[in-house]
Amino acid sequence: MIDSGELVAALYESGALRRGHFLLSSGRHSSDYVQCALLLEHPSRARRVGAELSARLAGFDPDSVVSPALGGLVIGYQVASELDIAFRFVERVAGIMTLRRGFSLRRGERVVVVEDVVTTGRSTAEAIEAVEAVGGSVVAVGSIIDRTIDSRAFDCEYRPLLRLAMETYEPAECPLCQAGQAMEKPGSRREIQ
Repeated sequence: MIDSGELVAALYESGALRRGHFLLSSGRHSSDYVQCALLLEHPSRARRVGAELSARLAGFDPDSVVSPALGGLVIGYQVASELDIAFRFVERVAGIMTLRRGFSLRRGERVVVVEDVVTTGRSTAEAIEAVEAVGGSVVAVGSIIDRTIDSRAFDCEYRPLLRLAMETYEPAECPLCQAGQAMEKPGSRREIQ
């Protein structure tokens, strides 16, 4: 088992928890960024985190795990592996999260949606919509990190491993922009102008 203190230490140790000025995929800005890919790049850490998250989701008796691409892929697969159930992912096609690549769900299939980091919940909500559109039933959501302001973002149970209060800003209201601090787009080392 991994407790919240160990998880925070692993986030710092792996370089996954960073401070600066970041443009998030939601379009919002933040002085904090979590790059869970760095946390999960070593299989032993990915297994430990996946085991802990799967323990929190096992009681929902899921038939499968669905994750939004790209961030949720590694942790979603680890959770499915721990639960010994099918893993599938959704990806954007023409801007809409879609189950493709030959993946399908049975009508009424019990699904847990697993994500790495939930900030606005938009990608997770779109994954839920994609599952429900093909007849699946989302019984719970799990993530490594919940950085939402409102943890009741979903109509089903939400089980994050760690809640981190990390403020985000609309671009026009960002104090980091107002201070002239250079911005970084996560996943890229080049600065945004």
